[in-house]
Amino acid sequence: MTVSRREFLQWSATASALAATGCNLSTVPTKPAPKRILILGGTGFLGPATIEFAQARGHQITMFNRGKTRPDLFPGVEKLHGDRDPKKGEGLKALETGTWDAVIDNSAYYPRMVAASAGLLAPRVKQYLIISSISAYKEPNPENGTEDAPLATLADPAVEDMGKDYANYGGLKALCEQAAQKAMPGRTAVIRPGYIVGPDDPSGRFTYWPVRFDKGGEIAVPGAATDPVEIIDVRDLAAWLVHLVERGTVGTFNACGPDTRLAWGSLVAAFQKAGNPNAKPVWIPADYLAQQKDIEFPIWAPYAGETKGFHTWRNDRAVKAGLRFRPALDTVKDTLAWYKLQEKAEKGRTKLAGPSAEQEAKLIAAWREAARAKG
Repeated sequence: MTVSRREFLQWSATASALAATGCNLSTVPTKPAPKRILILGGTGFLGPATIEFAQARGHQITMFNRGKTRPDLFPGVEKLHGDRDPKKGEGLKALETGTWDAVIDNSAYYPRMVAASAGLLAPRVKQYLIISSISAYKEPNPENGTEDAPLATLADPAVEDMGKDYANYGGLKALCEQAAQKAMPGRTAVIRPGYIVGPDDPSGRFTYWPVRFDKGGEIAVPGAATDPVEIIDVRDLAAWLVHLVERGTVGTFNACGPDTRLAWGSLVAAFQKAGNPNAKPVWIPADYLAQQKDIEFPIWAPYAGETKGFHTWRNDRAVKAGLRFRPALDTVKDTLAWYKLQEKAEKGRTKLAGPSAEQEAKLIAAWREAARAKG
């Protein structure tokens, strides 16, 4: 294991995980009945966090994947190899036998493949949790939308390509949900997260901000401090998935956090507190950014126009079902600490989204010039 994985194990120990997630110990059995849980995937981002927490709770894990991504993870866990596409290689052959209390499907991208796995497992599984996305909703998103909001659709439901700029992603996720529900009616939990963040995140989206603030200096920050933003720490989501399995909970849930609206300015303040004290945010208004075609900022979205509802999804149903959130500052600090530890150990997970230093400096200078011209 790499240094980063050992640190991640430390962060995910039972006591700290329960405390940090804010789980109400009166609603979580201290000694849950051991469950047999099948993870479809398990080596990416959410999968390892889920396995860590499930093991800490005493559950037995089986992983099914191709065995290509981080195969050294979890040497003591039963591993079945194959392909989500039954038409490729051994396909789902390794899943033709075996029984499990629950399946957590966090590699669901194409409905044909979800239908194949859920259909094959249905006679031998009690519960199927499918990790979808808030992208499954039709755009533009309603403000303060619930799980009953309209879903995205595709002109060709049989398409198996994400399309340009992932244009098909949301519609495919919606169809994956439906495929699982059709195969296991009344036994499916559909989980729709927004931005999943925290230690071990390979996307570099959220991580960009703590790392950038830690470097100090003037930092271009988009929008306004009052803009809403929704994030969920991967460890909180993982703990909740295990909680749903322990309770046998089904239904459809928006897994967005925190439990009350988080202002973008509050999150920026957390970046400042965890990072370099010399960091100085330079706020760039959304209307000015809309005129810039060559620069994008991760996580944030304009609280206006077609993206006004993007960071405002309601999570009442998930909170009622036990979802809890740690303080954003804890997520920021842990993400920065993880990044620094694994920067040399696992280079593939050190990429950062967001503008380059040159783009950022150019934007700040241009904005100031435009502001001076306005008087």
